[in-house]
Amino acid sequence: MRPGPFAGRTAVFATMHGKEAAFGPPLAAGPGLTLVVPEGIDTDRLGTFTGDIPRAGTIEEAVRAKARLGMAMTGLNLGLASEGAYGPHPQIPFLALGLETAILLDAATQTEVRETVTDETPTYGRFETGGTQDLDTFLRRVDFPAQGLILSWGAPEPGRMIKGLRDPAVLRAELGSAEAGAVLETDMRAHMNPRRMETLRRLATRLADRLCCTCPLCEAPGFGRTGVETGLPCGCCGTATGLVVSELWSCPACAHSERRGRADGTTRADPGTCPLCNP
Repeated sequence: MRPGPFAGRTAVFATMHGKEAAFGPPLAAGPGLTLVVPEGIDTDRLGTFTGDIPRAGTIEEAVRAKARLGMAMTGLNLGLASEGAYGPHPQIPFLALGLETAILLDAATQTEVRETVTDETPTYGRFETGGTQDLDTFLRRVDFPAQGLILSWGAPEPGRMIKGLRDPAVLRAELGSAEAGAVLETDMRAHMNPRRMETLRRLATRLADRLCCTCPLCEAPGFGRTGVETGLPCGCCGTATGLVVSELWSCPACAHSERRGRADGTTRADPGTCPLCNP
């Protein structure tokens, strides 16, 4: 087997929260990439989860900015970065949803390879002092102290914030002096959130697989799914449903794209998802 186009190359990974532990092994084992993290890189200046430094633009724009920052610091022509977004599920009340995106920029070929994953059961939550929620129940639910926490204050100390809380004694002491209305929330930084680190390992594996997949037309790496089409026909009456019927695969280097069937081979939808059979 001939080596792939990334074998033996080095990419700068723009992270300050230990994500190289998740991305390094899959990218070394698959496409053969070596990752380096620049000393002193400050990706927080491009935005933080807590919002004390707002993130500008879309999640994709934020990831590109991170990758370019790392490339500018090192002079390397391969730049890797990832970004996450977590919040309430848009369709299921009281549940949370996470989205992780990674991008590899190759200045030598002027190409970009992007991969995403979702997490429908992230460790994500908040607790407000003085409310009806029980503190111990909240701490067990988020797996504290393995999961780090952030404590922030409103009045009379707006803007005060402690990140990375993992010491139960420190947490109790801080809460004991806090006014009602102080907020505890899960620290979503990768090195403070074991569940998020697991999701990043899934993302890294998918990115590694994608970098090993070449375009059938130009043989550039990174050929993979870039979109979906909905309209899977009902198995009973044939009406189009909102389920995925096909996938769009595209090349990051040329205009080649293909329409492919669902990865699971499903060609008919359950009538329970049909707007006609189950209105």
